Order: sequence, then structure tokens, then C-alpha cells
Amino acid sequence: MGFVDLVFGCSHKKLSFPITVRRAREATQAASLTGTYVVCLDCGREFPYDWKEMKVVRGSTSASPAGLAAEPRRA
Repeated sequence: MGFVDLVFGCSHKKLSFPITVRRAREATQAASLTGTYVVCLDCGREFPYDWKEMKVVRGSTSASPAGLAAEPRRA
């Protein structure tokens, strides 16, 4: 983690291809909203993704994707 990340945090500009969870019990917090999520390739945070709108879904707790911190995936 660099100095800029410590001060400003991650901008979440590099996102993975959307991942759809088939089993509900394996769903992460981000996938529980839509069943699909994307991951920031820089910091590892997960964000809900809507296939119909083709974009990251804004959560009810925050107005920006940066505030949608998800719990790490459990094995």
C-alpha cells in the first residue's frame, strides 16, 4: 500500500468481469443484492453488479461504490 492509498484510498477504477454466484449459501455480501458482483483489482473490495443496467449497483448504505465495502469471501 502506497502513501497515496493511505491518504486518499482506492479509486476502484480497475474492476473484474462480473461474477455470478450460483449457490445462495456461497454468496458474498456484495452478491447477496443482485447475485452478481465485481471485484476491484487493486484493493480487492467487492461491489454488487446489475447485468440489466450493466453497471455497479449503488447500495442502500452509501451513494458511491467506494462505500460498499464487502466482507472477505469465506472458504
